Amino acid sequence: MQPITRDAFEDLVRRAVAELPESILERIDNVEFAVEDVAEPDDHRRTGTPRSRTLLGVYRGVPLTARGHGYHLALPDRIAIFQSPLERMARDEAHLEALVRRTVRHEIAHYFGITDGRLHELGAY
Repeated sequence: MQPITRDAFEDLVRRAVAELPESILERIDNVEFAVEDVAEPDDHRRTGTPRSRTLLGVYRGVPLTARGHGYHLALPDRIAIFQSPLERMARDEAHLEALVRRTVRHEIAHYFGITDGRLHELGAY
């Protein structure tokens, strides 16, 4: 598929977030969503993902399950969605939209403290 503009890709991410159930949206606090081209080297290290594997997105922050009484006045957590690898995987724009939606939901799960192992157990893959 042909790459799309950054603005068009950001619209896909915004729509994916807006489509989340209200019960999820009302619990999301102090998180910003960003589009980046590819993962940073540190993202692989922090997530324990080998450099040979492609990251489609990453949650950079403190999951809700790890926040204690001392968590306040913190900078926003960040969910980054990586445009280049998602475009490479997509067959067409509809497939790209589905991949973005899945990636956003995956990273939101990490925000709520759900690990990749638990996502596998739940059949999310």
